[in-house]
Amino acid sequence: MREWVCGMSWAAQEFEGLGLGDARRTQRLIKLVDDLSAQPTGSIPLACRGWPETKAAYRLLDNPAVEWREILEVHTTRTVERMAGQPVVLCLQDTTELDFTSQPGIAGLGRLSYEAQHGLYVHPTLAVTPAGLAVGVLDAWMWARQPKDQPDVKESTRWVEGYEVVADLAETLPATRLVYVADREGDIRALLDAAARRGTPADWLIRSQHNRNTTTGEKLWARLAQSDALGEVEFTLPAAPDRPARLVRQTLYRTVVTLPAHHGQPAVTVTAMLAREEQPPAGEKAIEWRLLANRTADTLEDVVQLIDWYRKRWLIEIFFRIWKSGCRVEALQLGTLERLERALVIYLIIAWRILHLVTWGRDCPNLPCDVVFDPEEWQAAWIVAHRTQPPEIPPPLGQMVRLIARFGGFLGRKHDGHPGPKAIWEGMQKVRAFALALEAGRAVYAGDG
Repeated sequence: MREWVCGMSWAAQEFEGLGLGDARRTQRLIKLVDDLSAQPTGSIPLACRGWPETKAAYRLLDNPAVEWREILEVHTTRTVERMAGQPVVLCLQDTTELDFTSQPGIAGLGRLSYEAQHGLYVHPTLAVTPAGLAVGVLDAWMWARQPKDQPDVKESTRWVEGYEVVADLAETLPATRLVYVADREGDIRALLDAAARRGTPADWLIRSQHNRNTTTGEKLWARLAQSDALGEVEFTLPAAPDRPARLVRQTLYRTVVTLPAHHGQPAVTVTAMLAREEQPPAGEKAIEWRLLANRTADTLEDVVQLIDWYRKRWLIEIFFRIWKSGCRVEALQLGTLERLERALVIYLIIAWRILHLVTWGRDCPNLPCDVVFDPEEWQAAWIVAHRTQPPEIPPPLGQMVRLIARFGGFLGRKHDGHPGPKAIWEGMQKVRAFALALEAGRAVYAGDG
């Protein structure tokens, strides 16, 4: 499927149909997204390249007629269109905090985990395929905590409402199986009850945090530990800032338990799974997950599939890393919470695009590169890298992603694997500069001719 129309920027395609009450305002937003995506690590003035454009960007972010939920809604519409062609989509949810303690002048922020810090929390839903292709952002919560002496929203509600959003969507996509995936914070009985009341239109897969009672009188984790081993699964644990990648071999256990009635809600039957690394390397902490799911998993293959789906949850952590480190959203200086929210949702979509490029270049390397890159981008990158005229037929996407990543420090040796998001976003900044130079050069020569 070709996602981008030739001759249109990715932002113009993504925000097609956006109505902000004024066509000029919509075009301004599209241009701002294009500019910021070309310089994700730079400031807004740097990305806008001049005071008139910078002033126009600030005016847009300060406009109360520009609702951040409306911006996200259009992207969500595009996301759902991409989901419709997939048999399974994993809906990953998590919460991250944004620390603006160094900017005390931003009005409307609240306390963070530590009382002395202030900022806000963001809880998005990232849609990915089981193969790991980032499809888009489906939903987002943004909120600032109230002072301790004032009533506050119950924050666990975001997990339940997040499932409700996924469930509503599942009813509109009957040919696509949606799976809500959450870490331990999502282990909330109210969520399981909400899913059961609706007939579970979307599946759920959650890491267990609470050693719950069962209807047999046993504790959940004890019951799980006593089950027979089904077999093993082996995979490579991705590298993290504090650890290198390594091979993991886990023994898998599975049982079916019923959680008793709770607060007037009926009992809930769940599949409980344990994935335990029995012999971790010396000095390494064993990788162990206790997972709960609504689906039955009778065979080793069934459990391995669910484990593989849960492992895709690390993609939302990479997404947050791109958003915070790649787009540097905690460095935004916009004065008010409302301006900040508008900028944050724009950068959420930009962070998705970077992750999309990384995962699509890996999983769909043979697609023509103009499905995601503007002609000026890939042509300019080709000229700089090869010192030759670009080919008439766009090269494969995987080749172009690796070429662009080289500009961001990726070495591209045979054993280096696929380029990561940092190399992509740093490479894209240079490619944008190359593209501007190419456009300027063509304009000059066209004028001379």
